[in-house]
Amino acid sequence: MSHHPASATTSPDRSATGLDQAFTLSRGLTIKNRLVKSALHESMGDKQGRPRECLLPLYRAWADGGIGLSITGNVMVDQRARSEPGNVVVEDERHLDFLKRWAQAGSRNGTALWMQINHPGKQAMVGLNKETVAPSAIPFKADLAPFFATPREMTEAEIEDVIARFGRTARIAQAAGFGGVQIHAAHGYLISQFLSPHHNRRTDAWGGSADKRRRFLMAVYRSMREAVGPAFPIGIKLNSADFQRGGFNEAESMDAILAVAEAGIDMVEISGGTYEAPAMTGSEAPVKDSTRQREAYFLAFAEQVRRQTTVPLMVTGGFRTVAGMQAALASGDLDFVGLGRLLCIDPAVPERLLAGLDPQHAVSPRISGIGYIDRSRMMEVIWYSHQLMRIARTGEARPDESVLKVALGYLVGNFLKGEFGLPKFRAS
Repeated sequence: MSHHPASATTSPDRSATGLDQAFTLSRGLTIKNRLVKSALHESMGDKQGRPRECLLPLYRAWADGGIGLSITGNVMVDQRARSEPGNVVVEDERHLDFLKRWAQAGSRNGTALWMQINHPGKQAMVGLNKETVAPSAIPFKADLAPFFATPREMTEAEIEDVIARFGRTARIAQAAGFGGVQIHAAHGYLISQFLSPHHNRRTDAWGGSADKRRRFLMAVYRSMREAVGPAFPIGIKLNSADFQRGGFNEAESMDAILAVAEAGIDMVEISGGTYEAPAMTGSEAPVKDSTRQREAYFLAFAEQVRRQTTVPLMVTGGFRTVAGMQAALASGDLDFVGLGRLLCIDPAVPERLLAGLDPQHAVSPRISGIGYIDRSRMMEVIWYSHQLMRIARTGEARPDESVLKVALGYLVGNFLKGEFGLPKFRAS
Protein backbone atom coordinates (compact mmCIF):
# COMPACT_ATOMS: atom_id res chain seq x y z
CA MET A 1 0.00 0.00 0.00
CA SER A 2 1.44 3.34 -0.99
CA HIS A 3 1.86 6.00 1.65
CA HIS A 4 -0.25 9.15 1.25
CA PRO A 5 2.01 12.18 0.83
CA ALA A 6 -0.03 14.18 3.37
CA SER A 7 1.21 11.83 6.08
CA ALA A 8 4.88 12.43 5.35
CA THR A 9 6.90 15.09 7.10
CA THR A 10 8.55 18.00 5.37
CA SER A 11 11.96 16.43 4.83
CA PRO A 12 12.43 14.93 8.31
CA ASP A 13 16.08 14.57 9.29
CA ARG A 14 16.03 11.25 11.12
CA SER A 15 19.81 11.43 11.54
CA ALA A 16 19.20 14.29 13.96
CA THR A 17 18.14 12.09 16.86
CA GLY A 18 18.48 14.38 19.85
CA LEU A 19 15.48 14.74 22.08
CA ASP A 20 15.64 18.49 21.52
CA GLN A 21 15.35 18.27 17.73
CA ALA A 22 12.24 19.89 16.26
CA PHE A 23 10.01 17.91 13.91
CA THR A 24 7.65 19.42 11.32
CA LEU A 25 4.57 17.48 10.26
CA SER A 26 3.35 17.64 6.67
CA ARG A 27 0.49 20.00 7.53
CA GLY A 28 3.00 22.55 8.78
CA LEU A 29 2.91 22.06 12.56
CA THR A 30 6.40 22.10 14.06
CA ILE A 31 6.76 20.24 17.34
CA LYS A 32 9.67 21.80 19.20
CA ASN A 33 11.20 18.57 20.54
CA ARG A 34 10.65 14.80 20.48
CA LEU A 35 9.03 14.45 23.92
CA VAL A 36 5.27 13.94 24.05
CA LYS A 37 2.92 13.78 27.00
CA SER A 38 0.78 10.78 26.18
CA ALA A 39 -2.87 10.92 27.21
CA LEU A 40 -3.60 10.19 30.87
CA HIS A 41 -6.80 9.81 32.86
CA GLU A 42 -6.71 13.16 34.60
CA SER A 43 -10.21 12.61 36.05
CA MET A 44 -10.82 16.37 36.23
CA GLY A 45 -14.36 16.59 34.90
CA ASP A 46 -17.43 16.93 37.12
CA LYS A 47 -20.46 14.60 37.24
CA GLN A 48 -21.87 16.21 34.11
CA GLY A 49 -18.60 15.90 32.21
CA ARG A 50 -17.84 19.61 32.52
CA PRO A 51 -14.06 20.33 32.62
CA ARG A 52 -12.89 21.69 35.96
CA GLU A 53 -10.63 24.63 36.73
CA CYS A 54 -7.82 22.36 38.03
CA LEU A 55 -7.01 21.34 34.43
CA LEU A 56 -5.53 24.77 33.76
CA PRO A 57 -2.64 24.83 36.26
CA LEU A 58 -1.90 21.17 35.48
CA TYR A 59 -1.50 21.80 31.77
CA ARG A 60 0.42 24.99 32.41
CA ALA A 61 2.84 22.96 34.54
CA TRP A 62 3.42 20.46 31.74
CA ALA A 63 3.82 23.18 29.12
CA ASP A 64 6.25 25.11 31.29
CA GLY A 65 8.12 21.86 32.03
CA GLY A 66 9.36 21.67 28.45
CA ILE A 67 7.19 19.02 26.77
CA GLY A 68 7.04 19.35 22.99
CA LEU A 69 3.54 17.97 22.43
CA SER A 70 0.89 17.49 25.09
CA ILE A 71 -2.07 15.18 24.41
CA THR A 72 -5.05 15.53 26.73
CA GLY A 73 -6.70 12.78 28.68
CA ASN A 74 -9.48 11.13 26.70
CA VAL A 75 -12.36 13.49 26.03
CA MET A 76 -15.65 11.65 25.52
CA VAL A 77 -18.00 12.41 22.64
CA ASP A 78 -21.25 11.47 24.40
CA GLN A 79 -22.57 12.43 27.84
CA ARG A 80 -24.38 9.08 27.94
CA ALA A 81 -21.13 7.17 27.47
CA ARG A 82 -18.44 7.87 30.05
CA SER A 83 -15.76 5.35 30.96
CA GLU A 84 -15.09 6.47 34.54
CA PRO A 85 -15.76 9.24 37.06
CA GLY A 86 -14.08 12.48 36.07
CA ASN A 87 -14.26 12.12 32.28
CA VAL A 88 -14.53 15.38 30.38
CA VAL A 89 -17.31 15.29 27.76
CA VAL A 90 -17.38 17.56 24.70
CA GLU A 91 -20.48 16.93 22.60
CA ASP A 92 -21.43 20.53 21.85
CA GLU A 93 -20.11 24.07 22.40
CA ARG A 94 -21.50 24.65 25.89
CA HIS A 95 -17.96 24.58 27.38
CA LEU A 96 -16.25 26.40 24.51
CA ASP A 97 -15.08 29.35 26.61
CA PHE A 98 -13.36 27.04 29.09
CA LEU A 99 -11.92 24.90 26.29
CA LYS A 100 -10.32 28.06 24.88
CA ARG A 101 -8.70 28.71 28.27
CA TRP A 102 -7.53 25.09 28.41
CA ALA A 103 -6.01 25.34 24.94
CA GLN A 104 -4.23 28.53 25.90
CA ALA A 105 -2.89 27.10 29.16
CA GLY A 106 -1.60 23.93 27.54
CA SER A 107 0.00 25.75 24.60
CA ARG A 108 2.33 27.93 26.67
CA ASN A 109 6.06 27.88 26.10
CA GLY A 110 5.70 26.79 22.48
CA THR A 111 4.02 23.50 23.39
CA ALA A 112 1.61 21.92 20.92
CA LEU A 113 -1.64 20.75 22.56
CA TRP A 114 -3.87 18.08 21.04
CA MET A 115 -7.22 16.83 22.33
CA GLN A 116 -7.61 13.05 22.52
CA ILE A 117 -11.14 12.07 21.47
CA ASN A 118 -12.80 8.84 22.58
CA HIS A 119 -15.90 6.74 23.18
CA PRO A 120 -15.64 3.92 25.76
CA GLY A 121 -18.06 1.43 24.26
CA LYS A 122 -18.35 -1.47 26.72
CA GLN A 123 -15.36 -0.28 28.74
CA ALA A 124 -17.45 1.90 31.04
CA MET A 125 -17.67 1.25 34.76
CA VAL A 126 -20.86 -0.05 36.31
CA GLY A 127 -23.20 2.68 37.53
CA LEU A 128 -21.89 5.53 35.38
CA ASN A 129 -24.25 5.22 32.41
CA LYS A 130 -27.79 3.95 31.95
CA GLU A 131 -26.41 1.28 29.63
CA THR A 132 -23.29 0.46 27.67
CA VAL A 133 -23.07 -0.28 23.97
CA ALA A 134 -20.48 -2.06 21.87
CA PRO A 135 -20.09 -3.67 18.45
CA SER A 136 -21.35 -6.94 19.97
CA ALA A 137 -22.79 -8.05 23.31
CA ILE A 138 -19.61 -9.71 24.61
CA PRO A 139 -19.21 -9.77 28.43
CA PHE A 140 -15.97 -9.09 30.28
CA LYS A 141 -13.98 -11.94 31.73
CA ALA A 142 -14.96 -13.08 35.22
CA ASP A 143 -12.52 -11.01 37.30
CA LEU A 144 -13.70 -7.73 35.73
CA ALA A 145 -17.39 -8.60 35.26
CA PRO A 146 -18.34 -7.02 38.63
CA PHE A 147 -16.95 -3.68 37.42
CA PHE A 148 -18.21 -3.66 33.81
CA ALA A 149 -21.67 -4.61 32.56
CA THR A 150 -22.30 -6.75 29.50
CA PRO A 151 -23.00 -4.27 26.67
CA ARG A 152 -25.86 -4.08 24.21
CA GLU A 153 -25.01 -4.42 20.52
CA MET A 154 -25.11 -1.08 18.70
CA THR A 155 -27.64 -0.40 15.98
CA GLU A 156 -26.63 0.98 12.59
CA ALA A 157 -28.12 4.35 13.53
CA GLU A 158 -26.10 4.45 16.76
CA ILE A 159 -22.92 3.66 14.86
CA GLU A 160 -23.54 6.53 12.45
CA ASP A 161 -24.34 8.86 15.36
CA VAL A 162 -21.06 8.09 17.11
CA ILE A 163 -19.10 8.63 13.89
CA ALA A 164 -20.68 12.07 13.55
CA ARG A 165 -19.92 12.83 17.20
CA PHE A 166 -16.19 12.26 16.67
CA GLY A 167 -16.25 14.82 13.89
CA ARG A 168 -18.24 17.31 15.96
CA THR A 169 -15.86 17.07 18.93
CA ALA A 170 -12.85 17.51 16.64
CA ARG A 171 -14.41 20.66 15.15
CA ILE A 172 -15.01 22.08 18.64
CA ALA A 173 -11.40 21.33 19.65
CA GLN A 174 -10.22 23.21 16.58
CA ALA A 175 -12.52 26.16 17.33
CA ALA A 176 -11.20 26.29 20.91
CA GLY A 177 -7.61 26.65 19.73
CA PHE A 178 -6.20 23.17 20.23
CA GLY A 179 -3.35 22.48 17.82
CA GLY A 180 -4.61 19.06 16.76
CA VAL A 181 -6.59 16.02 17.86
CA GLN A 182 -5.86 12.37 18.47
CA ILE A 183 -8.26 9.48 17.81
CA HIS A 184 -8.19 6.97 20.64
CA ALA A 185 -8.35 3.62 18.84
CA ALA A 186 -6.44 1.61 21.47
CA HIS A 187 -6.73 0.11 24.96
CA GLY A 188 -10.06 -1.62 24.49
CA TYR A 189 -12.30 1.42 23.97
CA LEU A 190 -14.99 1.53 21.26
CA ILE A 191 -12.84 1.85 18.13
CA SER A 192 -10.50 -0.82 19.50
CA GLN A 193 -13.55 -3.01 20.10
CA PHE A 194 -14.66 -2.63 16.48
CA LEU A 195 -11.18 -3.63 15.31
CA SER A 196 -11.04 -6.75 17.50
CA PRO A 197 -12.48 -10.08 16.30
CA HIS A 198 -13.01 -10.96 19.98
CA HIS A 199 -15.25 -7.97 20.70
CA ASN A 200 -16.72 -7.51 17.22
CA ARG A 201 -18.79 -10.55 16.19
CA ARG A 202 -21.03 -8.62 13.79
CA THR A 203 -22.02 -10.13 10.46
CA ASP A 204 -23.16 -6.89 8.80
CA ALA A 205 -21.08 -4.24 7.03
CA TRP A 206 -19.29 -3.36 10.30
CA GLY A 207 -17.82 -6.79 11.06
CA GLY A 208 -17.05 -10.29 9.84
CA SER A 209 -13.65 -9.56 8.23
CA ALA A 210 -10.65 -7.40 9.07
CA ASP A 211 -11.63 -4.91 6.36
CA LYS A 212 -15.16 -4.59 7.69
CA ARG A 213 -13.99 -4.31 11.31
CA ARG A 214 -11.72 -1.47 10.18
CA ARG A 215 -14.61 0.35 8.50
CA PHE A 216 -15.67 2.12 11.71
CA LEU A 217 -12.18 3.52 12.32
CA MET A 218 -11.91 4.80 8.75
CA ALA A 219 -15.36 6.38 8.96
CA VAL A 220 -14.37 8.15 12.20
CA TYR A 221 -11.23 9.52 10.56
CA ARG A 222 -13.18 10.76 7.52
CA SER A 223 -15.79 12.39 9.77
CA MET A 224 -13.08 14.22 11.68
CA ARG A 225 -11.15 15.25 8.59
CA GLU A 226 -14.31 16.64 6.97
CA ALA A 227 -15.06 18.56 10.17
CA VAL A 228 -11.64 20.20 10.60
CA GLY A 229 -10.50 20.62 7.00
CA PRO A 230 -7.26 19.62 5.26
CA ALA A 231 -4.73 21.59 7.33
CA PHE A 232 -5.53 20.50 10.91
CA PRO A 233 -3.41 17.64 12.35
CA ILE A 234 -5.14 14.39 13.29
CA GLY A 235 -3.18 11.67 15.06
CA ILE A 236 -4.21 8.23 16.24
CA LYS A 237 -3.39 5.90 19.11
CA LEU A 238 -3.49 2.25 18.01
CA ASN A 239 -2.73 -1.05 19.69
CA SER A 240 0.06 -3.17 18.28
CA ALA A 241 -2.07 -6.00 19.68
CA ASP A 242 -4.72 -6.59 22.32
CA PHE A 243 -2.82 -9.47 24.00
CA GLN A 244 -6.12 -11.35 24.24
CA ARG A 245 -6.83 -14.74 22.72
CA GLY A 246 -8.78 -14.19 19.52
CA GLY A 247 -8.22 -10.44 19.68
CA PHE A 248 -6.64 -7.77 17.48
CA ASN A 249 -3.14 -8.91 16.47
CA GLU A 250 -0.01 -7.35 14.97
CA ALA A 251 -0.85 -8.25 11.38
CA GLU A 252 -4.24 -6.53 11.68
CA SER A 253 -2.61 -3.57 13.42
CA MET A 254 -0.12 -3.19 10.59
CA ASP A 255 -2.95 -3.17 8.06
CA ALA A 256 -4.83 -0.57 10.11
CA ILE A 257 -1.75 1.67 10.36
CA LEU A 258 -1.13 1.45 6.62
CA ALA A 259 -4.79 2.25 5.96
CA VAL A 260 -4.85 5.39 8.11
CA ALA A 261 -1.45 6.43 6.74
CA GLU A 262 -2.83 6.11 3.23
CA ALA A 263 -5.84 8.19 4.28
CA GLY A 264 -3.54 10.96 5.54
CA ILE A 265 -3.12 10.52 9.30
CA ASP A 266 -0.45 12.83 10.74
CA MET A 267 1.00 10.70 13.52
CA VAL A 268 0.58 7.17 14.88
CA GLU A 269 1.12 6.40 18.56
CA ILE A 270 1.77 2.70 19.11
CA SER A 271 0.54 1.11 22.31
CA GLY A 272 -1.13 -2.17 23.26
CA GLY A 273 -3.54 -4.01 25.53
CA THR A 274 -6.98 -3.46 27.06
CA TYR A 275 -8.37 -3.29 30.59
CA GLU A 276 -8.52 -7.10 30.49
CA ALA A 277 -4.88 -7.36 29.38
CA PRO A 278 -3.13 -4.09 30.29
CA ALA A 279 0.05 -4.39 28.23
CA MET A 280 0.39 -0.58 28.14
CA THR A 281 1.51 -0.66 31.77
CA GLY A 282 4.03 -3.44 31.14
CA SER A 283 2.07 -5.92 33.25
CA GLU A 284 0.78 -8.18 30.47
CA ALA A 285 3.02 -7.85 27.43
CA PRO A 286 5.76 -10.49 27.10
CA VAL A 287 9.06 -8.87 28.08
CA LYS A 288 12.26 -10.25 26.55
CA ASP A 289 15.77 -9.34 27.63
CA SER A 290 16.21 -7.34 24.43
CA THR A 291 13.05 -5.41 25.25
CA ARG A 292 14.30 -4.62 28.74
CA GLN A 293 17.55 -3.33 27.26
CA ARG A 294 15.65 -1.15 24.78
CA GLU A 295 13.24 -0.09 27.56
CA ALA A 296 10.04 0.68 25.63
CA TYR A 297 7.42 -2.07 25.32
CA PHE A 298 6.46 -1.70 21.66
CA LEU A 299 9.73 -0.85 19.89
CA ALA A 300 9.95 -4.16 18.02
CA PHE A 301 6.59 -3.53 16.41
CA ALA A 302 7.52 0.07 15.62
CA GLU A 303 10.54 -1.28 13.77
CA GLN A 304 8.24 -3.42 11.61
CA VAL A 305 5.96 -0.46 10.93
CA ARG A 306 8.87 1.77 9.92
CA ARG A 307 9.86 -0.73 7.22
CA GLN A 308 6.50 -0.20 5.52
CA THR A 309 5.61 3.47 6.00
CA THR A 310 7.18 6.84 6.71
CA VAL A 311 4.22 8.04 8.80
CA PRO A 312 5.55 9.77 11.96
CA LEU A 313 5.60 7.26 14.82
CA MET A 314 5.39 7.68 18.59
CA VAL A 315 5.96 4.91 21.13
CA THR A 316 4.75 5.21 24.72
CA GLY A 317 5.45 2.91 27.65
CA GLY A 318 8.59 1.74 29.42
CA PHE A 319 11.09 4.51 28.74
CA ARG A 320 13.22 5.13 31.84
CA THR A 321 16.50 6.76 30.82
CA VAL A 322 17.85 9.38 28.45
CA ALA A 323 20.07 6.73 26.87
CA GLY A 324 17.07 4.50 26.16
CA MET A 325 15.14 7.36 24.57
CA GLN A 326 18.13 8.50 22.50
CA ALA A 327 18.82 4.95 21.30
CA ALA A 328 15.20 4.54 20.21
CA LEU A 329 15.30 7.78 18.23
CA ALA A 330 18.72 6.96 16.77
CA SER A 331 17.34 3.68 15.42
CA GLY A 332 15.04 5.66 13.14
CA ASP A 333 12.15 3.40 14.09
CA LEU A 334 10.24 6.16 15.88
CA ASP A 335 10.10 9.93 15.81
CA PHE A 336 8.59 10.76 19.21
CA VAL A 337 9.05 9.44 22.75
CA GLY A 338 5.80 9.22 24.68
CA LEU A 339 5.81 9.82 28.44
CA GLY A 340 2.94 9.06 30.79
CA ARG A 341 3.28 8.24 34.48
CA LEU A 342 6.70 9.91 34.63
CA LEU A 343 4.93 13.23 34.08
CA CYS A 344 2.56 12.45 36.94
CA ILE A 345 5.42 12.47 39.42
CA ASP A 346 7.54 15.21 37.84
CA PRO A 347 5.89 17.68 35.44
CA ALA A 348 9.27 19.28 34.71
CA VAL A 349 11.04 16.03 33.81
CA PRO A 350 11.33 17.08 30.12
CA GLU A 351 13.76 19.83 31.17
CA ARG A 352 16.01 17.19 32.77
CA LEU A 353 15.76 14.85 29.80
CA LEU A 354 16.50 17.61 27.30
CA ALA A 355 19.56 18.50 29.38
CA GLY A 356 20.77 14.88 29.16
CA LEU A 357 19.85 13.98 32.74
CA ASP A 358 17.90 10.90 33.79
CA PRO A 359 14.65 11.31 35.77
CA GLN A 360 15.00 11.90 39.49
CA HIS A 361 12.11 9.56 40.29
CA ALA A 362 11.30 6.11 38.94
CA VAL A 363 7.89 4.90 37.79
CA SER A 364 6.97 1.82 39.81
CA PRO A 365 3.87 -0.28 40.61
CA ARG A 366 1.71 1.26 43.33
CA ILE A 367 0.56 -1.37 45.80
CA SER A 368 -1.68 -0.66 48.79
CA GLY A 369 -1.32 -4.04 50.50
CA ILE A 370 -5.11 -4.51 50.50
CA GLY A 371 -5.78 -7.54 48.33
CA TYR A 372 -9.16 -6.51 46.92
CA ILE A 373 -7.92 -3.06 45.93
CA ASP A 374 -4.71 -4.35 44.40
CA ARG A 375 -6.42 -7.17 42.48
CA SER A 376 -8.83 -4.69 40.91
CA ARG A 377 -5.80 -2.77 39.56
CA MET A 378 -7.39 0.45 40.77
CA MET A 379 -4.34 1.78 42.58
CA GLU A 380 -2.58 2.95 39.46
CA VAL A 381 -5.30 5.42 38.58
CA ILE A 382 -6.00 6.46 42.16
CA TRP A 383 -2.42 7.14 43.17
CA TYR A 384 -1.30 8.78 39.93
CA SER A 385 -4.49 10.81 39.58
CA HIS A 386 -3.94 12.03 43.13
CA GLN A 387 -0.48 13.22 42.10
CA LEU A 388 -1.98 15.11 39.16
CA MET A 389 -4.28 16.93 41.54
CA ARG A 390 -1.27 17.76 43.74
CA ILE A 391 0.49 19.24 40.72
CA ALA A 392 -2.60 21.30 39.89
CA ARG A 393 -2.83 22.61 43.46
CA THR A 394 0.80 23.02 44.46
CA GLY A 395 2.90 22.71 41.31
CA GLU A 396 4.57 19.48 42.35
CA ALA A 397 3.81 15.83 43.08
CA ARG A 398 4.84 13.72 46.07
CA PRO A 399 6.51 10.61 44.58
CA ASP A 400 6.98 8.90 47.96
CA GLU A 401 3.39 9.39 49.17
CA SER A 402 1.79 6.41 50.93
CA VAL A 403 -0.28 4.32 48.53
CA LEU A 404 -2.56 3.05 51.31
CA LYS A 405 -3.24 6.58 52.55
CA VAL A 406 -4.20 7.73 49.04
CA ALA A 407 -6.39 4.65 48.49
CA LEU A 408 -8.32 5.10 51.72
CA GLY A 409 -8.76 8.81 51.09
CA TYR A 410 -10.13 8.10 47.63
CA LEU A 411 -12.59 5.47 48.83
CA VAL A 412 -13.89 7.61 51.69
CA GLY A 413 -14.15 10.70 49.49
CA ASN A 414 -16.07 8.91 46.73
CA PHE A 415 -18.38 7.29 49.27
CA LEU A 416 -19.27 10.70 50.66
CA LYS A 417 -19.87 12.02 47.13
CA GLY A 418 -21.97 9.00 46.21
CA GLU A 419 -19.55 7.80 43.52
CA PHE A 420 -18.59 4.16 43.94
CA GLY A 421 -16.72 3.34 40.74
CA LEU A 422 -13.29 1.70 40.89
CA PRO A 423 -11.35 3.02 37.89
CA LYS A 424 -8.34 1.34 36.29
CA PHE A 425 -5.35 3.51 35.39
CA ARG A 426 -4.07 3.38 31.88
CA ALA A 427 -1.91 5.62 29.86
CA SER A 428 -5.18 6.50 28.14
